[in-house]
Amino acid sequence: MNKTSKEAPRPPQFAYQGLDRVIHERARLSVLTSLAAHPKGLRFSDLKQLCGLTDGNLSRHMQVLQAAGFVEVSKSFEQNRPQTFCRLTAEGRKRYVEYLAVLEIVVRDAASALNPRAARRAAGRLASD
Repeated sequence: MNKTSKEAPRPPQFAYQGLDRVIHERARLSVLTSLAAHPKGLRFSDLKQLCGLTDGNLSRHMQVLQAAGFVEVSKSFEQNRPQTFCRLTAEGRKRYVEYLAVLEIVVRDAASALNPRAARRAAGRLASD
């Protein structure tokens, strides 16, 4: 491309700009994956167990995800005991799926760099599906 061209510059091939920093942190990725696997949501205690987090750690990550609009938290009582319920929002699900699509590109690029012949065969199989 010459300098007089009006075309927008292409992003660098390996920049992976779709890797959202809010999601990319390991604990938050665990939370979103757990909630995506349970569309009706999870109790805080169940989510904590699935992700292997402490109460405080999960609470902090939930605050970040709530602020981003990815999850919603509701509180209620069951058998006179307080319950906190966590659920993925529609926006959270959409952004999570977009994030996974970028991760698939990262994996494909890495596989191609490490084993170009196998990556070409795999790409051919994917194209024929």
